Amino acid sequence: MDVERLSSNIARMVELGGKAMAAYLKPREAGTHPSDGSDGVADIAKTLGHVAEFWLKDPQRAIAAQSEVATRYMDLWAQSLKTMAGEPVEPVARPDPRDARFKDPQWETNPFFDFLKQFYLVTTNLAEKFVSEAEVDEHLKHKASFYAKQIANALSPSNFVVTNPELLRETISSNAENLVRGMKMFAEDVERGGGDLRIRQSDDSQFALGRNLAMTPGKVVYENELIQLIQYEPTTKAVGKVPLVIVPPWINKFYILDLTQEKSFIKWAVDQGLTVFVVSWVNPDQRHANKSFDDYMLEGPLSAFRVAGEITGEDKVHAIGYCVGGTLLAVSLAYMAARGIGNVQTATFFTTQVDFTYAGDLKVFVDEQQIQSLEKRMAQTGYLEGKEMANAFNMLRSNDLIWSYFVNNYMKGKQPMPFDLLYWNGDSPRMPAANHSFYLRHCYMQNDLSQGRMVVAGETLDLKKVTLPIYNLAAREDHIAPARSVFVGSQCFGGPVDYVVAGSGHIAGVVNPPAKNKYQHWTGGKPEGSFEDWIAGAEEHPGSWWPHWREWIRSHDGEEVEPRRLGSNAHPPIEDAPGSYVKVKD
Repeated sequence: MDVERLSSNIARMVELGGKAMAAYLKPREAGTHPSDGSDGVADIAKTLGHVAEFWLKDPQRAIAAQSEVATRYMDLWAQSLKTMAGEPVEPVARPDPRDARFKDPQWETNPFFDFLKQFYLVTTNLAEKFVSEAEVDEHLKHKASFYAKQIANALSPSNFVVTNPELLRETISSNAENLVRGMKMFAEDVERGGGDLRIRQSDDSQFALGRNLAMTPGKVVYENELIQLIQYEPTTKAVGKVPLVIVPPWINKFYILDLTQEKSFIKWAVDQGLTVFVVSWVNPDQRHANKSFDDYMLEGPLSAFRVAGEITGEDKVHAIGYCVGGTLLAVSLAYMAARGIGNVQTATFFTTQVDFTYAGDLKVFVDEQQIQSLEKRMAQTGYLEGKEMANAFNMLRSNDLIWSYFVNNYMKGKQPMPFDLLYWNGDSPRMPAANHSFYLRHCYMQNDLSQGRMVVAGETLDLKKVTLPIYNLAAREDHIAPARSVFVGSQCFGGPVDYVVAGSGHIAGVVNPPAKNKYQHWTGGKPEGSFEDWIAGAEEHPGSWWPHWREWIRSHDGEEVEPRRLGSNAHPPIEDAPGSYVKVKD
């Protein structure tokens, strides 16, 4: 170790730490930063306090819990003493084989790091047990489990230099130059986040929309205050008679379906002989604060269906909705059924929930107190910052999407690799206050859509009146729209539903081009009975579900026509795809 270089690097770290602190304080001192999330911290303390109260209010229960804690730690101490004496012993706790945090050999061979690892695992296992066995309200238990997991992930010994053998070796061998590079990136990311840490997950300099992402040729053929509608150039000598309109989520940007050309669902659909239109949502600001859920339906899917029909001369369209875009599509179909509007021939849902009973970990963020706190913050600007929703999604897989990058970037001082999916993940749009509040209350909190209570644009919606053919795709490892939740939602519609389960999760399960020959998908009978029985009897097929869906579309649209030109006299092209709305940053 070079003491002089080490001292110099520590001084440099302190200087860069001051820049990070200045970047943190600047928007707060100027009054431009929304009020800090103290309500969130209070909710965590209150939730975990209820669990602690359950274990402590009964003396007998408290003694039993304390005895179990003491026993587990004494077992660990006894095992560690034998290990240090050179005796071969079985560990008290083992990490999950898929847990990348403890892959370094020193976690096994070095008694100090082995003890730290097992102490951490024993502690987190006890915390999980005490939460799961607490007799409290189910929503409260769900929140407590989620919060305990977030705290456990944050306090992992793998996140700190002195308790991670790999980081310790790197710091000693480089005289802390890794930490200087990391602190420099940390300061940059606090400044980039407007006073909040915005962890970089990809080398963003390697990507640009229209250059190497969202490259499928097309034109914007219509726009209003909320959407641009893109029509893509045909690549086949004949196309299906009925055009396809894709409604992506407004909480993400549409180019998840048009990443690189090899991964692009949009390009693949065009190459399959479909006339493809895609909705590109505006990145809202204060001007859109009062845009309601009604507006998003009327100016979004309904406008897109109308314009696509006018351009192609067709009475009907095939519709796809992805995630909350699918929820909005279901709302639109129920509204159209109530009004007697019949311009959609088939509907396809990608990882979409219409019943929110089993909505997964995102329900942790939805109760009256938290929604009121969120509405209070949105009232200051008129919208929710995109980074807040991105943070919520990242917390669902915090070890993979937060702490692995925290260690790589700020502890190892390494730039993340360029990764198109994570570039998209960090390109989160804002959400207008009125629309987001309605969505959280009436979907996640009150589950009004599936119960026939939701009122949109003056109509009380009934999904049973939606009788057109539906292709409902779930992803087996989805944490955002769990496959079980999608299955239950399939039973809300009044017509035939083909329920299909893709391998992997919310993104990789959907964006799975056939050429990659990855994962698998399952098909089965009607989505009736329990999800567990359906999946047990389903037939597994290797590879992507995309060809299966194409044949399903073909079965409802066998006629072909000549390719259509882009736009029409009534809707002339405005600009090249991917358009200007998608390029507006948060």
